Amino acid sequence: MSSRDNRTGRVARLSLLIAVAMIFSYVEAIIPYNPGIPGIKLGLANLVTVLALYLMGPKEAATVNFIRVIISGLLFNGAFAAVYALAGAALSLAGMVLLKKTGLFSITGVSMAGGVLHNLGQLIVASLIIEDLKMFFYFPVLLFSGIVAGIAIGIASALLEDRLRKSLRL
Repeated sequence: MSSRDNRTGRVARLSLLIAVAMIFSYVEAIIPYNPGIPGIKLGLANLVTVLALYLMGPKEAATVNFIRVIISGLLFNGAFAAVYALAGAALSLAGMVLLKKTGLFSITGVSMAGGVLHNLGQLIVASLIIEDLKMFFYFPVLLFSGIVAGIAIGIASALLEDRLRKSLRL
C-alpha cells in the first residue's frame, strides 16, 4: 500500500468520524432532554472524540473536536455557545490526551475525566464572561454530571473500540 493510499484512507476515516460527531451533535440539539438543571447533557459527540483519540491519535481527535464544535455551534447552538463548547472541548481533550499517555487509566476513566474537564472549561469561560467567581458554586453539580456522562460515554467507547478497529482496519 502506498503512502498516498494510506493518507486517503486516513482522511476518509477522519471524515467519517466528523460526520458521525455532527450527527450526534444534531441529535442532542433537537432532543429536549434537560433534567431541570442548566448545562447538563450526555455529550454524545464526545463518544466520537474519545474513539478518535484511541483509534487514530491526539491530532485526529483534536481535528474532530474542533470541526464538530465550530460547525455544530454555528448550525445548531449559535456562535456564543460555540465559545463555551470550544473551551470545554479543548480542556477536556488536553486532559484526556495526558491521562491516556500515562497508561494508568482505562478508556472509561479517561472519558470520565474528559467529562469533568469539559464542564470545568465551560464554567471557567462563563465566570470570565460574567466576571463572577460565584459561578464556581455550581461546580459540584457539573462535577457529578461530568462523572456520570463521562462514565456512560467511556463504557460505550470501550464497547465500540475493538469493533471499529477491526471494521475500519486500524
